[in-house]
Amino acid sequence: MRLGTGPGRLLVLLYGVFTVGAASRSIAQMLMKFDEAPLAYVLSAAAACVYAVILFSLVRGGEGARRLGQICCGLELTGVLAVGTWTLVDPAAFPDATVWSDYGMGYLFLPLVLPVAALFWLRGARRA
Repeated sequence: MRLGTGPGRLLVLLYGVFTVGAASRSIAQMLMKFDEAPLAYVLSAAAACVYAVILFSLVRGGEGARRLGQICCGLELTGVLAVGTWTLVDPAAFPDATVWSDYGMGYLFLPLVLPVAALFWLRGARRA
């Protein structure tokens, strides 16, 4: 089954945008001002990598890609919840925001909603 068809197309579009956005932002930040907030920039780069693997899984399709996508969506959701909580509990640890800061508030909470939607899509794709 092609995971990037039907409603999966919207997930492909959003994960594509987030992959490019998070990767380009983190690369620029790491090159220009890494010493200001290294943890934030490294976490944004890690988020970009997770987004890229999910994007690949959705485009690739198949059972193996579906399982890989589920694992990475679980990692993404865990990251959003952990980093979101961390940024609220200890804001001093993040002098600059990450993609997952404040549960993705700077990105309209899409980093929190996307993995949940993708997990539902990937779970439903298993039945199809």
